[in-house]
This record gives sequence, structure tokens and C-alpha cells, in this order.
Amino acid sequence: MSIERNIQTVRDFFAAIGRGDREALLALVAEDIEWIIPGEDWPLAGTHHGHAGLADLLETASKSIETSTEPREFVAQGDRVLVVGVATGRIKATNKTFEDDWIFAITVRDGRLTKIREYVDTQALARASQLDAPGPA
Repeated sequence: MSIERNIQTVRDFFAAIGRGDREALLALVAEDIEWIIPGEDWPLAGTHHGHAGLADLLETASKSIETSTEPREFVAQGDRVLVVGVATGRIKATNKTFEDDWIFAITVRDGRLTKIREYVDTQALARASQLDAPGPA
């Protein structure tokens, strides 16, 4: 596929995320998709495999976070598309807001996303996830 088509596929993927369109999202990813979110002690961190793993990731995300994602730049070479963007949102458990600069490294083959490696501002998310210490009694 052409680089332009790969970029458009990734744009369509982010548009589906923005609309909350799970069916469109699944249509854009390979059956054996691998989504890697590095980190520890974060509900979304880990390696998520296949449509079932993606569905679990989306379910966990919807329970723990409200977010709006804005991809700002797409850089592509061959079957790889790097997306630079920002997310703003709120951690539901703490009601704290965050702004998270991120990069997604995405592999596209035959018109479908086959691998995503997500690099996020873990410090911003950790601060928003931290419960405030109780005040003096």
C-alpha cells in the first residue's frame, strides 16, 4: 500500500476512536493486532493481543478515563506511521485532569493496523491518577 493510504488508514483509526465507533475500529485493525503500552501500575499498561485484547483495552479505558485525543502530525515511511498528538482528559477515580503528549508508532499492512506501540507522558497520567493524601483530622 502507498504511504498516503497508510496515513489515511491511521487517520480513520483515530477518527473511529474519537467517535467511539468500535465496529469501525475493529474493521481497521488486523485480527492479530498487538497494542503495546509500556509502563507499570497503570490499568492500560501492557501488551494487548487481537480483537479481544483491543476490546478489553477499550473497556478498561472507558471505565477509568475520559479523554479527547488529537493527532497533530503524521510521519510515514514504508509500512510505519508515527503519529504525534496530545490528549486531554480526566481520571475518573481521582477526578483530576491531565494533558498528555504522546506518540504512536503504528505498523499498517494490507490496509489494517497490525501493531501499535504507544508512548505517553506517564508522569502527567501518574499525577492525575494519584489520590490526594487526607488532610489533618
